[in-house]
Amino acid sequence: MRAGAEATAEFVDRKSRFIAQLTNVETEDEAAAFIDAIRARHYDARHNVPAWILADGRERASDDGEPQRTSGMPTLEVLRGAGLANVCCVVTRYFGGTLLGPGGLVRAYSTATQRVVDTAHEQVLIVEMTLVCRVVATISYSLHDRVRVLAERSGAHVVGTDYTADVRLTLAFRAGEEAAFVSAMRELANGEDLCEVFAPEFAEF
Repeated sequence: MRAGAEATAEFVDRKSRFIAQLTNVETEDEAAAFIDAIRARHYDARHNVPAWILADGRERASDDGEPQRTSGMPTLEVLRGAGLANVCCVVTRYFGGTLLGPGGLVRAYSTATQRVVDTAHEQVLIVEMTLVCRVVATISYSLHDRVRVLAERSGAHVVGTDYTADVRLTLAFRAGEEAAFVSAMRELANGEDLCEVFAPEFAEF
C-alpha cells in the first residue's frame, strides 16, 4: 500500500459489525503502533483482531479473544491470497448479541478483510513492490526525445530529469529489464557508456 494510506470497509452479520482497517507498514514496530492506534480508536469494541505481513516474509496474526483460528488466521489468509506485503490489517468487532459460531466467524472476518482489500484497490492505494533497478543516463539535448521514447518502450518509468550542460535522465526498471536499454544506449553512442546502473532495490514500481 501507499505510505501513510489507510483503507476501511465494513461487514455486518446478525448485528455484529466487523470493521476492517488496512494500512502500509514497513516494520514490526510500525505494525504494533497501528494495532495500538486502532485499539485506542475502538476502545469499546469486543475484539480488535490484527494480522500483518512484511516483505521479508515475517507475518503474524492474533485472535484477540475470539475462538482459536476463527479470526486472525482467516484475516492473514486473505492478505496472503491477495499477494500483499508490508501491510497490517485490524478487524474490529462490535458484538451484536448473537453468537456466530466458528464457521460464521471465519466467514465474517474473511469477508471484512476481502472488502477492505477491494476498497484499497478501488481507491488505488495498492502499489506494486518489486526489485527495481535505477539507471541514470547522461545524454546530449539532441538525444533527449529519442532516448526517452527508447526508455519508455523498454518498460522504464522516468523518475527524474535534470537539465544541466547535458540531460540526466533517472529511470526505474524492473530488475533485469534494464539490460536491453543499456545495450541499446551503448549502440546509440557507438560503444560509449552513457548509463550508470545501480544495484537493484526492493521498491514501489
